[in-house]
Amino acid sequence: MRFAAIGSYAGRCPVARRCQLLAVTAGGFYAWRDRPESNRARADRILALQVAAIFHQFKEVYGSPRVWKELREQSEPILCSRKRVARLMQEEGLQAVQARKFKHTTDSDHVQPVAPNHLAQIGPITQPDSAYATDATYIWTRQGWLYLAAVMDLFTRRIVGWAVSHRLTRQLMLTALRNAILQRRPGTGLLHHSDRGSQYASREYRAELRKHGFIASMSGKGNCYDNATMESFFHSLKVERVHRMRYESREEARKDLFDYIEMFYNRKRRHSALGYLSPVAFEERLALS
Repeated sequence: MRFAAIGSYAGRCPVARRCQLLAVTAGGFYAWRDRPESNRARADRILALQVAAIFHQFKEVYGSPRVWKELREQSEPILCSRKRVARLMQEEGLQAVQARKFKHTTDSDHVQPVAPNHLAQIGPITQPDSAYATDATYIWTRQGWLYLAAVMDLFTRRIVGWAVSHRLTRQLMLTALRNAILQRRPGTGLLHHSDRGSQYASREYRAELRKHGFIASMSGKGNCYDNATMESFFHSLKVERVHRMRYESREEARKDLFDYIEMFYNRKRRHSALGYLSPVAFEERLALS
């Protein structure tokens, strides 16, 4: 790799100086340069280009497991080991975007009724539209905060309803829920899990759940792991898209959220929990089984 680094800086400083800086001999560099490329080195070079193409196609959000899956599932599959992809990404400096910390929006300091945590008691979820989780987060724009409420199907990991507003109110949460109901038409008995926020505990929201025969479930107090799937979604949203953008307006942010949720997250983004399928692809496979 040191010889390759020396070769990549050709014309910028003398070879002898480059070799001295990297503690190798000029003779060794020339021998490496003039040596015929091995079959393995050539294959690695070609594969590295294909890996980089996928990495940049998905806007630098995929690590080696998802890049490897994309390689294997192209129209002309590229068969290689996951460790080899990880090695090439490391050598090429291809690292998925990293997370930032963000605070929660939950306001659990209220006197509204709180539902028990049924999610912790039901065991594995085995059917779509049998259990939903919901939560909200915030996004900064030059016009001020934009709040996003989202509803996820816990079996398929699909975002089945969402809504945005410049205010964090129960109406925002209700709109996201109603959008999910309109799109999916779930039956009675659906488990609806949320945190203990005042919006979810409000009389109007509880009435909406009763109207459709849904079972209310809320996280234990101070237990951030109870709603881990929604935390994971917001983590991906912030790291892979929001923290890399500067929104001039709330409308610009709303359009970008649509692109991320509907066009990328639901339809393209591979989920390890779904065997590295996207939520839509997972649902399509379910329909065929």
